[in-house]
Amino acid sequence: MGRLIRLPMQRRSATQLPTPPRAVIVSASVGAGHDAVAEELAARLEEAGVVVDRHDFLDLLPGPAGRVLVGSYHKMLERAPWTWKLLYGGMDNERMMSMQASLFTALAGRRMRAVVSADDTRIVVSTYPLASQVLGRLRRRGQVRTPVHTYLTDFSVHRLWASPDVDAHLAVNPVPAAQAREVGCSGVSVVAPLVDRRFTPVTPRARYAARARWSLPQEARLALLVGGSWGAGEIERTVADIEAADPGITCLVVCGRNESLRERLLAAGVRHAYGWVSDMPSLMHAADVLVQNAGGMTVQEAVASGLPVVTYRSIPGHGLTNAAALDEAGVARWVKQPGELAEALADAVYGGSTRARAAALPGADAVRTLLDSAGLGHLATHQVPVPAVAVAGPVPVVEMESVR
Repeated sequence: MGRLIRLPMQRRSATQLPTPPRAVIVSASVGAGHDAVAEELAARLEEAGVVVDRHDFLDLLPGPAGRVLVGSYHKMLERAPWTWKLLYGGMDNERMMSMQASLFTALAGRRMRAVVSADDTRIVVSTYPLASQVLGRLRRRGQVRTPVHTYLTDFSVHRLWASPDVDAHLAVNPVPAAQAREVGCSGVSVVAPLVDRRFTPVTPRARYAARARWSLPQEARLALLVGGSWGAGEIERTVADIEAADPGITCLVVCGRNESLRERLLAAGVRHAYGWVSDMPSLMHAADVLVQNAGGMTVQEAVASGLPVVTYRSIPGHGLTNAAALDEAGVARWVKQPGELAEALADAVYGGSTRARAAALPGADAVRTLLDSAGLGHLATHQVPVPAVAVAGPVPVVEMESVR
């Protein structure tokens, strides 16, 4: 008899379990920044109780098209940067972007519809401009019912990002927010950057531990150089310029996947040339200044770490537009001539803490904004903070979790 009573109670309880809402995030493995945002967003949504599906836009393209796309872009930056500058400038008009949107919707539209069509999908977010273009077209046609958000990962907003049919756009500063509105983006709001929460403001204790971990001299002045996950740009010339501007500064160079660059730097006598490293938060804690050329996620991570940023020898295209936007916002000083470098480095190293605080990037919580827009604001209270990772003990400098 007890068994007969117990079974219906179990069935009734099971039917009362709510189906968790679903979020779909579309990124692209082009560099590392788009995926970094997607990964952090997914983690925070899952903390709130949302089921998250992540998709790489390159995988939604037919056959080898995705590999060809990213390979062509990589070769432009590596072998003929001027070609990327021309293409980037040429796409900055509505007609060209309409053609691009039509092409990529034809290539990826069917698969994109499939990944966002689940009935329980409440949130759709793109962190890659071509994915936003496709989602916008599908949204206009009524083939995507869920409102679409674009998270603008760049600090400058090219027309590549601007699909008039995307419902809302999240920008990490008022400067890119204003640019987004100028190129026709709708529903623009400013949010705090989605940065891995291990990037925390440096303390004297954290700096000491980080330098010990990387076997770096405690009293040295250290400049951290990055060229994104591909080690793009004029990195070798940048090292030479920094050493000429201030012989007392030691360069730490992160080459990402560019092993040939790392080998050249080591052969030239650069002692601290790393490949795909394991712990960027502690490396930033060890440094006095970040010198970068693209304006990607690394800048936002540096700001979260309290590390002052200098932009120098920007890569063409988005590197230049990001440099201008970062400078306008007061986040990173743009050094346009070698003769300006010594002053910029001195300002960063000796006045860095004040500048880093001034460059903080406040804004609304991106996850809360997305949850509210989907009518799921009650879930925001369930987000669980992720504790910062302590820096302790030496580690081999071989593999890297993320270089952006």
